[in-house]
Amino acid sequence: MSASDQQVRHRRTVVSYVQRGDRMTSGQQRAWDRHWAELGSEIASLPEGPLDAAGWFGRDAPLVLEIGSGMGETTAQLAAAQPDTNHVAVEVYKPGLAQLLLRAESLEVSNLRLLRGDAVVLLRNHIEPASLSEVRIFFPDPWPKKRHHKRRLVQPDIVELIATRLVGGGVLHLATDWSQYAEQMLEICQAQGMLRNLHPDSPGGWAPRPQWRPVTKFEQRAHEEGRVIHDLRFERV
Repeated sequence: MSASDQQVRHRRTVVSYVQRGDRMTSGQQRAWDRHWAELGSEIASLPEGPLDAAGWFGRDAPLVLEIGSGMGETTAQLAAAQPDTNHVAVEVYKPGLAQLLLRAESLEVSNLRLLRGDAVVLLRNHIEPASLSEVRIFFPDPWPKKRHHKRRLVQPDIVELIATRLVGGGVLHLATDWSQYAEQMLEICQAQGMLRNLHPDSPGGWAPRPQWRPVTKFEQRAHEEGRVIHDLRFERV
């Protein structure tokens, strides 16, 4: 085990997510019953070794990993808009995954698979180095209280782990509506030697908000409350 992997393993004693209830609506439960066995899996139940993405999707294609898909509002639309890529969404909240299944069904999405559990365990144990074309982390829990900052997902060891899993030219795309967290993300990514900012000449080094990312109710509320959305896009060198 590498030193970085040891650091990540140690850090997982402090998780970046809150365990919430698994109660689902009747529609979510039906979607779960219809699709989970084919399209989803528990990370803890994955076979040892690398994830067989080509076998699961039935094809070889660029692999996009979204960490923390929430209720799937963005995820399903982005997968539908990029049919030539394979999308894997990782989330711990079961009703959120069930809602994503509903959205994917409505959009007739076939290039999306779901995993439930700790994304860091997935990256460390089941994703091969240089195998991901993109990693997306949109609006992770900001843990705004200073004493909780250690629970934030975007930390130096996690970004290093992600960087090792990206192909050359692969992209790490982050977005947040909390300015202090955005500054922390930028500092961490700039300090990671395996990554370079795709927008170094933009004001502050921030990426322009991509037109292709849907504006969710969550993001709209952030705008209404006066919070600025920051995007960061870094490339694996």
